[in-house]
Amino acid sequence: MSNFAELGLRPELVNTLTTLGYEAPTPIQERTIPILLAGRDIIGQAQTGTGKTAAFALPILQKIDPSKHVPQALVLTPTRELAMQVAEAIHSYSHGLAPVSVLPVYGGAPIVPQLKRLERGVHVVVGTPGRLIDHLDRHSLDLGAIRMIVLDEADEMLKMGFSEDVEKILGAAQKPRQIALFSATMPEEVLRIARRYLENPERVEIEHKSMTAPAIEQRFLNVSESQKLEVLTQILELESSEGVLIFRRTKNGAAELAEKLEGRGFAAVAMHGDMNQSARESVIRRLKGGQVDIVVATDVAARGLDVEQITHVVNYDVPYDVEAYVHRIGRTGRAGKSGVATMFITPRERRMMREIERFTGSPIKPMKMPSRADVAAHRVSQFKETLRKTLQEGELDLYMQLVEQLVDEGPFDMAEVAAAAVRLASGSRLSAPPAAEPTVAARVPARPAPSRPAAPFGDREQRERKVRLSMAVGKRDGIRPGDVVGSIANEAGIEGRDIGPIDIRDDITYVSIPEHLKDQVLEAVAHARFRGRPVNLQVAEGPEPERPAPRRDYGPSADRKPFVKRPYEKKSYEKKPYEKKPYEKKPYEKKTFGAKPYEKKPFDKKKPWEKKPFEKKPFGKNKPR
Repeated sequence: MSNFAELGLRPELVNTLTTLGYEAPTPIQERTIPILLAGRDIIGQAQTGTGKTAAFALPILQKIDPSKHVPQALVLTPTRELAMQVAEAIHSYSHGLAPVSVLPVYGGAPIVPQLKRLERGVHVVVGTPGRLIDHLDRHSLDLGAIRMIVLDEADEMLKMGFSEDVEKILGAAQKPRQIALFSATMPEEVLRIARRYLENPERVEIEHKSMTAPAIEQRFLNVSESQKLEVLTQILELESSEGVLIFRRTKNGAAELAEKLEGRGFAAVAMHGDMNQSARESVIRRLKGGQVDIVVATDVAARGLDVEQITHVVNYDVPYDVEAYVHRIGRTGRAGKSGVATMFITPRERRMMREIERFTGSPIKPMKMPSRADVAAHRVSQFKETLRKTLQEGELDLYMQLVEQLVDEGPFDMAEVAAAAVRLASGSRLSAPPAAEPTVAARVPARPAPSRPAAPFGDREQRERKVRLSMAVGKRDGIRPGDVVGSIANEAGIEGRDIGPIDIRDDITYVSIPEHLKDQVLEAVAHARFRGRPVNLQVAEGPEPERPAPRRDYGPSADRKPFVKRPYEKKSYEKKPYEKKPYEKKPYEKKTFGAKPYEKKPFDKKKPWEKKPFEKKPFGKNKPR
């Protein structure tokens, strides 16, 4: 078959696949989709990266009734990463249909939001066996309306010890229901479950063809999610490249990363599926013309991208399958040029890397983690090379005369003048880059060294003057002190300790810098953008905004006299002698309580008893009230 329309899929699904960039079905999709649409059970044997997610996701979407807000399809996966991947794929395939609610459930995540989503109603549930059993025990997941169950990577689920949970879930689903079982291998335990729960299944086996990755250098780095941006920045600065293509899973992630790189001084732009064809062509023209060095793209946006200038590919996010990885790194090493592919691996993604190595037949080698010292040494090396080129070009007579005049005027020698010229020319580029999140100490002006006497608090003229700037972004835009320091330091080439204090309000941010750096900072950062919004950096007008009083005030106040330390006066203490007073014994006095003592009266037995006659009282209406 040549296209998805011939498989029996609805036109809305076919149009969505075309929009996403799918041209023809893979072998597993071509053979399994018609069987699942016919309602038969199926056993599919296919390796990771063959497109089996779409093979069962598309029939699920075709059979769902969006008007019924109850779980109608259930997908079991061995890991939380695969559960999120499958849920995202089903959601992306459903864009052309009526709203379809897909809920991933897995352990390690709060269960309360999942309970609320299930209570509101969902159409498809994708989850790990353990968390699905939790919902069944809580009676929060009802399998009464389930008409299709998918076991994805069944062999991996059984290897991880989920055999009893899988059988309990399959036994809880009422008949009639359709079951699709996908597995890379077919051990006896998988076949036993298939024989017990599947009814007359159709078996589809896809022979795996070894995929070969292009002959480029492949390497990986073990990093945490929070380290990725800093490590990427150091790699981009250390390695020379004509063009870099960075891959992210989502369009929001691509746009955010491109913006952060642009804030750090790199010529970066995002490219994702929401961009129209003219916008994509504009990005490619800018990359070919050298106006852009870095493109941050999604898999959908990079389909068919063929630019010779791309020498480096960075997998910022690990791809979902092997085919996506091969397509990604195939964007480099074109026209006989060498290429480098780097992949960031978090601890949870090592399994996917092993799958890639197994099916591509090429090892992915570990690379040395770049350090700030490496970046500083690289900057020094680059600056030396620039100086050598300048010296070779000649025409330095005017500058030599200036240097000789400075030496003659004293008190500096030739080396000191040259060092000052180098510092002035390089700015702060020869120092190590700042950390990803500057500490409070890095944002506060450094205290004077002990060897240099500090200026007295009252003498403001001896302290360096500062100017206050304003930025048209604030807390509502998500800006943090680290963003302010990083953008100004990187764009203007000044040190982070020269920036501060920083005051972030709801809609505006104030930052102070040394007065002699004002023009340099304004020129470099005035037209910068933060998350798509213009920063509009300018000198703050009006009086200093009111701030809460600090706990200690070391400076003078206009309406208060300066603190004057008084000498300590030691007062003499006179110790008085102890005087012992004589003890006086007082006589004992018995106290009486009350005016008169109690008198007991004798009992008189002879007192006669008087019996009173019985008086009959009136009854009825005449009874007094």
